[in-house]
Amino acid sequence: MDPRAAAKVLEGSLRDPGKPLTIADAATQSGLALRDAERGLHALTSEYRGHLRVTEDGDLLFLFPYGFTKPWETRDAVAAALRAIGRGASGVARFLVRAWLTIAIFAYAAIFLGILIGLTLARQGSSSSRDDGFPGASLVYVVFRVLGDALFWTFHPFSPLAIGYDDRWGARDEDRWGARDRGRFQRARRDETPFYEKVNRFVFGPPPEKEDPRAMERRILAEVRALKGRIGLADVMRTTGLPREEADPLMARLMLDYDGEVDVSEAGGITYRFEAIRKTATSTSEPRPRPAWLEKKKLAPLTGNPAGSNVLIALLNGFNLLMGLFALDANLTIARLRYMLEPVSRYEVRLPMPYDGVPILLGVLPLVFSLLIFLLPAGRALLRRSRAIAIAKENGRLGLLQEILARIERRAPLTEAPLKKAWAESAGAEPDPKVLTRAIVDLGGDVEIEKDGEVRYRFVDLETEAAALEAERAAAADEEARVGKVIFGSDR
Repeated sequence: MDPRAAAKVLEGSLRDPGKPLTIADAATQSGLALRDAERGLHALTSEYRGHLRVTEDGDLLFLFPYGFTKPWETRDAVAAALRAIGRGASGVARFLVRAWLTIAIFAYAAIFLGILIGLTLARQGSSSSRDDGFPGASLVYVVFRVLGDALFWTFHPFSPLAIGYDDRWGARDEDRWGARDRGRFQRARRDETPFYEKVNRFVFGPPPEKEDPRAMERRILAEVRALKGRIGLADVMRTTGLPREEADPLMARLMLDYDGEVDVSEAGGITYRFEAIRKTATSTSEPRPRPAWLEKKKLAPLTGNPAGSNVLIALLNGFNLLMGLFALDANLTIARLRYMLEPVSRYEVRLPMPYDGVPILLGVLPLVFSLLIFLLPAGRALLRRSRAIAIAKENGRLGLLQEILARIERRAPLTEAPLKKAWAESAGAEPDPKVLTRAIVDLGGDVEIEKDGEVRYRFVDLETEAAALEAERAAAADEEARVGKVIFGSDR
């Protein structure tokens, strides 16, 4: 019988799924065969996040703390909706920022430079001794000086902030430089990231790496094949880094998808057997996947851009911000700007224009957008500390898992000192006692106080599981992985 069909029958037959059930209980209440009841219970465990228990006699108990309901679905749906809204808003924001910074920032910079140059030229015919209240010439000089220095230090080949070189510079120019400068020339040429993407990274940070949704499953299956088709939760946690509460329902789903079986040893150790996964047409054995603790989490860079790119973006945006402030202060509306750009005769006396409203186009818009472009990376910078703490905590948990599994394999005692050391070495900081205790409990640890007062930890489930797996793998036949002799082939 199909496991899903058996699960449907059990869902309508079991009277009190919140209490522990044996396979025989499920078969009796539903009228299913024992094997169908077992497969149906495993399907329900996967769907409703059930739990498995083992008695001292080796009997397997199924428990569904939420019954046949999914209270987490509302929470997950809300979280998914918020993530979708966040992705949508982020996409719109990224589009707007890209459009703004790759078009508007340069457009505004060109407009403001043109305005300053036009104001200066419009007053060349006026008396140098007469002050009309608009310091155009001095401001133009300052702007060109700042932009000139920025471009020099951003693009000059000998600048420590240089972000790229003109392709017109040929091999002869490259050969004239020293080895260090040639290396920087080559690195700069390899940087083919579009400027709009650098702007995007400046504001929102580097894009997250795309994760393969099947990567974790492939790693577990590789672990299954490398360990003769017999694994336990410890192997899943080693390979994926998942906490025990997530590894348990994951294994229930994989059992349904890959024809797995649950075995219980006399000591109560739960193991998972996947004989069908072992079949292979190759004669070489597959290595175990790298453990999760070797893939340490790292804090993503703030922008992921070269320093020169960040400097250039910041200078351009800062220029627009300052000009937005200047436009507000000078009441630089379109009508007033047109009036100011008219040539002024040396002997002409022009009265200042009255207040003409708020300059939206040349004042408010560049000011607001430029402020946001600075505030977003500043906000991300402020959040980096909390993210670094979370990453260190996760790395500490993985280091703790490594130490626990290694000591269980060696049958060495688990005391507090080596666990603290393992956490500190992986996280880079001493663990908070409460956080450490919580992580140990989440991995299935129990505290034992010795007569001498020393604190020891026991992981009974993982210890009995390791012993059961050792016996199961020793008894596993190599023939399970072999295929028979080929008697027909369409290529022959």
